[in-house]
Amino acid sequence: MDAQTKVTGVILAGGLARRMSGQDKGLVDFKGKPLINYAIAAISEIADVTIINANRNIKQYQEYGFPVISDLTGNFDGPLAGILAAMAYAKNGILLIMPCDMPFVKAQHIKKLLNALVENDADVAVACDSNRLYPVFLAINTALLPSLQAYLGSGYRKVETWLVQQKLVRVDFNGEAEIFININSMTELMVMRED
Repeated sequence: MDAQTKVTGVILAGGLARRMSGQDKGLVDFKGKPLINYAIAAISEIADVTIINANRNIKQYQEYGFPVISDLTGNFDGPLAGILAAMAYAKNGILLIMPCDMPFVKAQHIKKLLNALVENDADVAVACDSNRLYPVFLAINTALLPSLQAYLGSGYRKVETWLVQQKLVRVDFNGEAEIFININSMTELMVMRED
């Protein structure tokens, strides 16, 4: 990566949050502040520009002072639709992607993804542990926009299926399982608030 490569941080907050009784996950309070605050703190430390992908509560997200972009499809088509919108917005460079509901991710974890992408001359660096990929915690080259457009245009939505078709490097976070704890339901939120 040369000094002129733009790095855009993207926080995915565009989902319907069905398991959260429809509450917008990024705006749900966790230990005294909205979940998205944790993502902003981590990603903005590494990125040249930070953007938020949201499809509702736009005004509330705009109050954070970052550009807020919505999916181009308008159908809540999942994380890939948010990534596509971010690629179109950024136009070039590298995107650092993370969901709004992973409050234990820190800047050093995001930097590890970015370094792996560059050092391996990959198009995608995706977080993993010994058991699985974490397909919405990744660094990705915006040059993949045509590939992603074609994939979504064919009706596919599964993130991992698209990722493994790319020049991909897996970034091992084995032993750091706590960073992948995300909040998917009100029950999980209540349990984590008590910890």
